[in-house]
Amino acid sequence: MRRLALEVADIFRAHGPAWRQAQQAHLSLGQLKVMSAIEQCRTATLGGHVLCCPACQHQDIAYNSCRNRHCPKCQASAAKRWLDARQTDLLPVEYYHVVFTLPAPISAIAYYNKTIVYGLLFEIAAETLRTIAADPKHLGAQIGATLVLHTWGSALTHHPHVHGIVPGGGLSLDGERWVSCKRGFFLSVRVLSRLFRRRFLEALSQAQAAGQLQFFGEYAHLSDTVAFADWLAPLRKCEWVVYAKRPFAGPEAVLAYLSRYTHRVAIANSRLLAMDERGVTFRWKDYRAKGRTRQKTMTLNPDEFIRRFLLHVLPSGFHRIRHVGLLANGRRRDHLARARELLKVMPEPTQTQADALETTTPPTFVCPDCGAAMIIIEILTRKPLIRAPPPQGPVP
Repeated sequence: MRRLALEVADIFRAHGPAWRQAQQAHLSLGQLKVMSAIEQCRTATLGGHVLCCPACQHQDIAYNSCRNRHCPKCQASAAKRWLDARQTDLLPVEYYHVVFTLPAPISAIAYYNKTIVYGLLFEIAAETLRTIAADPKHLGAQIGATLVLHTWGSALTHHPHVHGIVPGGGLSLDGERWVSCKRGFFLSVRVLSRLFRRRFLEALSQAQAAGQLQFFGEYAHLSDTVAFADWLAPLRKCEWVVYAKRPFAGPEAVLAYLSRYTHRVAIANSRLLAMDERGVTFRWKDYRAKGRTRQKTMTLNPDEFIRRFLLHVLPSGFHRIRHVGLLANGRRRDHLARARELLKVMPEPTQTQADALETTTPPTFVCPDCGAAMIIIEILTRKPLIRAPPPQGPVP
């Protein structure tokens, strides 16, 4: 496999030790684990395999991946597995891309309250879509959606928002017919924005009153309920960004689009340009500009680059891809079967065990010289983890 000229791992290896030492009082265990995983990914530390090509006798070494969800090198295979599992969920209808974004003041307090605020972002976005869609004035149907959390802007700033991929229609409230939205139009973004703003601020106020939020530095005074209410007041009047993009060009385009969004990390290695005495230089997109001027480059001090990258480490166990409504895991298969019946399309074929055995899968390792499948001739064990400091006295 061809190695990119510069990777996030290179930056962590070069500048991570000194940065960890300087910031040791401010780093979480999750952030330290992410740094360690990315630094060790596809190195001898994690072990690997010695490969040999039976056709031309070419030998190579493939080191193991860390499989951390924040690692830029480990997401391509994870995305492919996830997308293969989603193939059977697609319906022959228009699909829309809806985005719910938090305003900057809430993004600032979200960093110290990730589990609560990110959870509310998912919950209120899903509730907003389902409530407006169920209203007979708009669609009058039960809908489903796949929601994906992103916490970054193109310049690695903290910018929490949820991308929703939504079928253009749903089951009628009695479940007896399929209700399609108007061609090229899903739901009013103005109505979605108003309900999302109101419900999110209500839920955030309840979380603060219950003592579930933490505040530090310039936001420490928001621990007081009255001060928090005053702080929220301007946010009840400003516009919250909710928008819906035009429908995709068929179900295949939906999968292609999802593959770029579901397992994306804060920055891909392909965007990195250089690491030198000036700092780390990378490409970014300025969405406020127009045309070709959107594509720009930015150079950050290595410490600032590492800080911005680690802003986006998610809490342990937090799911950043969720299915809601008709696509919720509990009854997804039943809902999709009913939708296909009402849309008068053939049900998805079920793969029998015999069919599964006959299915040919591409080889995991391919010879770079002749293209033949390579075989493993030796296992390289990973280095043992150090779980305690070395003993001070003689070992008995």
